[in-house]
Amino acid sequence: MHGELPIRFNELLDARETLQRQASLANLAFAYETLREFARRIARARLKGEVNLKSADPDADRYWATLTAVDGKQSLIEEHFTEEDLTDFADAISFATGHNDFEATFSIEDFPQAFLAPLRSALEQAGVVMDDEPQAAEKPRSKLR
Repeated sequence: MHGELPIRFNELLDARETLQRQASLANLAFAYETLREFARRIARARLKGEVNLKSADPDADRYWATLTAVDGKQSLIEEHFTEEDLTDFADAISFATGHNDFEATFSIEDFPQAFLAPLRSALEQAGVVMDDEPQAAEKPRSKLR
């Protein structure tokens, strides 16, 4: 295996539960960091008001997630977030909530309390020590699994 010691089949099976837990926590941490970055962007843009977030749904001919201003200016949302940004946003919320297809209406300025606080609490309860500093800006962006 390219200079590495091979992994014994039984050892891999024995480690399965631990590996699954670590993968789940890593994805939860990635969702948290993704949503934390969105919270920063929302605060910098000073976005306010009710918004409606819908996950992508190809069956409904909606190939990207949407974030629609219920009150406020839609142009401000479109100025600050691309379709890909919104899909990352929706994917992170989807992973965090456990709902693949969803629609949520919320006050965008209250977004951190509604979504970040529960994620942070779940991570801390799992024994994760939180870093208060964001990751470097040049981090690889991979999808949640």
